[in-house]
Amino acid sequence: EVQLVESGGDSVQPGGSLRLSCSVSGFTSSDSQMGWVRQRPDKQLEFVSGIERGAGRQWYRNDVKGRFTISRDNSKNMVYLQMDNLKPEDIATYYCAADFRGDGPLAKYHGCSGHVCLLLRSEFRYWGTGTQVTVGS
Repeated sequence: EVQLVESGGDSVQPGGSLRLSCSVSGFTSSDSQMGWVRQRPDKQLEFVSGIERGAGRQWYRNDVKGRFTISRDNSKNMVYLQMDNLKPEDIATYYCAADFRGDGPLAKYHGCSGHVCLLLRSEFRYWGTGTQVTVGS
């Protein structure tokens, strides 16, 4: 059984940092395109960041470039999202997702903004249950 388990969500002040972790079991994460997807309050799912198979390329939505860093530790079957300089607009539930099956490559989301970052749950085969990130004074 495939399981993705996120952790690391918390409440921080603006400008603070968090590191989200995604523990993968049931398959080899390095064989899969992995992603972080978020859902802000009363909003749809939106792409945040993705990483290619193996040590691969990384992709980010435009407004997190330079602030967020996705990485993977293949020896531990883990994927991470380092989030720095957090802003109130980053408040959301963050999901780890695996095995991209959308129309076109996952890289299509690189540099996206606004509605272009929206994606459907069906575009990834596997999902975690999410971890909450709150930013505020």
